[in-house]
Amino acid sequence: MRRDRIVPLIIAVALFMENMDSTVIATSLPAIAADIGTNPLALKLAVTSYLLSLAVFIPASGWTADRFGASVVFRAAIAVFMVGSIGCALSSSLTDFVFARILQGMGGAMMTPVGRIVLVRTISKRELVSAMAWVTMPALIGPVIGPPVGGFITTYFSWHWIFLINIPIGIAGILLASRYIENVRAETHERFDVVGMIYAGLGIAGIAFGLSVAGLNFLPWSIVIGLVVGGAIFVAAYLIHAKRTPVPALDLTLFRIPTFRASVVGGFIFRVGIGALPFLLPLMLQLGFGLTPFHSGLITFAAAAGAMGMKAATAGLLRRFGFRNILLINTFISAAFLAVCALFTEATPPAIMIALLFVGGFCRSLQFTSINTLAYADIEPARVSRATSLVSVAQQLSMSTGVAIGALAVDLTAAWHGHTQLIAADFPPAFVIVAGISVLSVLIFVRLPLDAGAELSGRASITTKDPDAKI
Repeated sequence: MRRDRIVPLIIAVALFMENMDSTVIATSLPAIAADIGTNPLALKLAVTSYLLSLAVFIPASGWTADRFGASVVFRAAIAVFMVGSIGCALSSSLTDFVFARILQGMGGAMMTPVGRIVLVRTISKRELVSAMAWVTMPALIGPVIGPPVGGFITTYFSWHWIFLINIPIGIAGILLASRYIENVRAETHERFDVVGMIYAGLGIAGIAFGLSVAGLNFLPWSIVIGLVVGGAIFVAAYLIHAKRTPVPALDLTLFRIPTFRASVVGGFIFRVGIGALPFLLPLMLQLGFGLTPFHSGLITFAAAAGAMGMKAATAGLLRRFGFRNILLINTFISAAFLAVCALFTEATPPAIMIALLFVGGFCRSLQFTSINTLAYADIEPARVSRATSLVSVAQQLSMSTGVAIGALAVDLTAAWHGHTQLIAADFPPAFVIVAGISVLSVLIFVRLPLDAGAELSGRASITTKDPDAKI
């Protein structure tokens, strides 16, 4: 198999393992809690500790890859994730389980950004769109099939296999990465911004954790607000620090590049809406319609199938229409298929739901691949690692924000209806709200040049035809 095909596949498998594992334990918490002698509410710490670890260590990923080489760090990240997985399976107490999840988060924090660095540095720009489609799919598929897979494994086998299944996958990933992934690294080694990483890590962790638990009735609102405000204070401290540091942990000057700015800011807004879907849809199907986790998973898997179907078509569509046109038009289409979930009822035939989710997954995959690839359109090779760290941080925050808004919308609707137990009627407003937020991303994408990312898509540059073309 050609290197430009197998390298994205290796990275995709590793990222799928990380993305699915972050959600797969959701339906298995009661079984795990009973086995290690704690209650499911306390075990939520295992979920949030993973998120915190991910947020804290992402800013260090770019520098680490530059210093030690992308292949070395990528393999080490898989190894750390595997050790954390073994730790989870062997845990006999809540403390053991939380520490194991923190270790998993450390590995996951390196896998995603470093995997992208490998792609950008080893794949030609003309092949980057197709390669990035492979990397995009795990983020779309993992959260959708994670809960039903976790429920299936826990029901018919044992919760331990949720984590042990990562071991053969990880070993295969390390062996294949050793053979096919070059150990690309930066030519010059810059000093690591330790203070900046602390500020950024604490800021991101506070905001991401606070937003993730907002509306979930996990912590008192005073603590949630304290976490978000505290995180914002650390972010502000980082912004002041970054202006005084030659090489900050997160290079905010990258936002001066139009394509990067559109990818990160527009992508953040789009993901805030779309990121709520894997959270809202299973809840509506299970709590609102009374389906089992396994049966709801069979329906939501249609979105993952649609995402996989888009892989082959992405490069051709971008070459035909260009990044700007795709992002503008597909934003409305993707949001529409998200909003249509508000029309689902217990009487809606499963075939109709599956068909709509399949097409919606197809469109979201196109949007995510376009956004992820556009970020690197005008990035100099020496700044790839910094760009990747910033992209990963933005994605982490956007997904957390999306879940928080979706949960809050459902809670407010339930309060308006005057009951505490969620019913099907509590979910439609949430789908409409998050779809409306996603649509707002067009305000960012519309400012892109008409020929944005032309070298990546293989589309002829418009500026060469009409230097006075309007943006």
